[in-house]
Amino acid sequence: MKVKTILVSQPAPKTETSPYFDLSDKQKVKIDFRSFIHVEGMSVKEVRAEKIDLKNFTAIILTSRNAVDHFFRIAEEMRFKVPDSMKYFCQSEAVAYYLQKYVVYRKRKIYVGNRAFTDLTKLIKKHKTENFLLPSSDKLKPLIPEELDKLGVKWTRLDLYRTVVSDLSDLEDVFYDVLVFFSPSGIESLFHNFPNFKQNETRIAAFGNSTVNAVTEAGLKCDIIAPSKDNPSMTMALDKYIKEANKR
Repeated sequence: MKVKTILVSQPAPKTETSPYFDLSDKQKVKIDFRSFIHVEGMSVKEVRAEKIDLKNFTAIILTSRNAVDHFFRIAEEMRFKVPDSMKYFCQSEAVAYYLQKYVVYRKRKIYVGNRAFTDLTKLIKKHKTENFLLPSSDKLKPLIPEELDKLGVKWTRLDLYRTVVSDLSDLEDVFYDVLVFFSPSGIESLFHNFPNFKQNETRIAAFGNSTVNAVTEAGLKCDIIAPSKDNPSMTMALDKYIKEANKR
């Protein structure tokens, strides 16, 4: 079966230089984007129910831009002035750069990891005397608490936002040759919206081991997997698959 249409379960790229646009032009395929999940902030009432005093913390671990947004949102709504002495441990350069939306970068103590959380733990380990706050969603990767517990540091998780299934009912009669997923939540959303979904000739692409596992546990076949040694990105994996499929 040739590939002519692809649905990526993420928001459309905000820049014109996305590799997905290059892939679309190169392989002459139609690529659409749609968020299968979205984030909703928890209310101040819900956060207060967690009974965590923001004044007690000297450092914050930020794993995503959502964590940044919702920490500062809640701080403002609770009228908590974040002290200038606060230390920020950011999982990636992208998160650290985004932090500039809320703080004067050069005047703060900011430590930056190299994308993987295990890289960030090396920096956290050097500051074991701090009291760390981890702003989180309701769905936290088990690796994060496991790694923090291993370090023996004092840390507290604070749920500030939740991952919610998006309404995809308008896609009920729309069919794509390939569906691309990046998290188990995307698979959950697929079956929440379409409980009777049958894969048939649809190819499934999955990024990351947890997503691949979610695909197979749902009884679906995973045709395209990334990252891999040969295909470190999803677009590279799609490109290779389309080349082979469209030869036939």
